[in-house]
Amino acid sequence: MQQSSQRLLIVDDDEMFCHVMQRAMSRRGFDVAIAHDADEALRLAQESQPAVATLDLKLEDTSGLKLLPELLDVVPHCRIVVLTGYSSIATAVEAIKLGAVNYLCKPADADDILSALDKQDGNPDTELADNPPSVNRVTWEHIQKVLQEHDGNISATARALGMHRRTLQRKLQKRPVRR
Repeated sequence: MQQSSQRLLIVDDDEMFCHVMQRAMSRRGFDVAIAHDADEALRLAQESQPAVATLDLKLEDTSGLKLLPELLDVVPHCRIVVLTGYSSIATAVEAIKLGAVNYLCKPADADDILSALDKQDGNPDTELADNPPSVNRVTWEHIQKVLQEHDGNISATARALGMHRRTLQRKLQKRPVRR
């Protein structure tokens, strides 16, 4: 990827991650802008017209999935990689459908992000998992899918899953289980 003086917008509410990523990407020749919330992200996107962006899936005030199409309305040519510590198949599929060029699980470093931004096509040689996902992982994926179908509404998701709202909230506070 041609980095010299390309504008990069980092949208993430984790200030330490933003600081580290800003330094790393500046060293690679990017002109970096940082936004910690949706309003700031849209304002900076309008002002700086970034060529590339990283977007956290779980922002404090909104979902990155809701912000993604809004960013692309402001900067249609921008290549956006969605980053998350709460990965699921449902959110990965939705991010790509909504216009992200790639989806990465945190922790991701600058090289991972550059590689994801560079990738133009899918890879049919991607290694397939030897083992099926664990029951806990399948449960996590299902909860994420139902949550997505209910636009992030915890109460509606709990009703759809037939569980108490507080139980669902506790499950959602946990990190996703490994495969």
